[in-house]
Amino acid sequence: MMALTALVIEVSELVIEFATRDLPVRALDCVDFKAWRDECVGIVGESGSGKSTLAMAIGGLNRAGVKPLQGRVSIAGRDVFNIDGVALRRLLSEDIGFVFQNPIGSLDPTRRIFKQFFSQAGRLLERERIESLLRSVGLHDTDRILSSYPHELSGGMAQRVCIAMAISANPSLLIADEPTAALDASTRLQVLDVLTTLRAQTQATMVLVSHDLHVIRRYCDRICVMYAGRIVESGPTGAVLDSPQHPYTAALLRSMPGPEGKGGRLISIPGSPPTLHGRAEYCAFEPRCSSAMQRCTNQRPETVLLEGRSTSCWLPLAGTKK
Repeated sequence: MMALTALVIEVSELVIEFATRDLPVRALDCVDFKAWRDECVGIVGESGSGKSTLAMAIGGLNRAGVKPLQGRVSIAGRDVFNIDGVALRRLLSEDIGFVFQNPIGSLDPTRRIFKQFFSQAGRLLERERIESLLRSVGLHDTDRILSSYPHELSGGMAQRVCIAMAISANPSLLIADEPTAALDASTRLQVLDVLTTLRAQTQATMVLVSHDLHVIRRYCDRICVMYAGRIVESGPTGAVLDSPQHPYTAALLRSMPGPEGKGGRLISIPGSPPTLHGRAEYCAFEPRCSSAMQRCTNQRPETVLLEGRSTSCWLPLAGTKK
């Protein structure tokens, strides 16, 4: 296992583009991101904002052959894009646990559950160890579950199996990409409770990707709000969600169900997120922003620290200048 230090994840000036038939699509536009031991960090934003690309880049799981145009991703001091195949496989199998949004799709449909738990050396885990893992995620009918194929389990049960697999090597980092998106409402919080409790018990770092700001508020110490491949605001979860500094964060909160009350209406964000084909030399949110200023159309907002939070927007800066 990796030797833990206070800083577990460090992403520096990361740029990732994907090739298309026409122009390349810039998925991450110079991202900086850090996470420390025993911390749960939530990443939010609309579809296409770069959330999953960032999460998978942290784990070294981007599309085959895709490497950053610039920047680096470091896990406990190791650059995941510049280590050899053996070292990367060891990192992925021993130090990082993944929980994806489709539990059934994450399991081999041709194998019974007891044949899907492997050690770092590639050998099947002992049955006693697997049963212990299943019980730790709240699955107690172990004989039936272990003899089942994935399609014979409910979505909630399958996701708990995936969590058990993710924690089987006691990883120091958990990456959960929309882990409850495929589940019904009655089991979502149960599964997230299990996942976050196990993370806390091992003092692992967790990166939780979600569309649901209510989930992020409940489970995450810190939040990163992404738009057009950039982290536009980050800071302690409660502070950011209670008093957003970026207009996009405020717009996301207005569009989320909950505070509108009975008979109230949600306020959608006008327009659509942009598709970038290179570095944005302006504020990418400007066409959808009701608070946009002239400089937003031709100047890329700086990322600044204000009261322990970071934001990439000209508006807070304008308020601090006399």
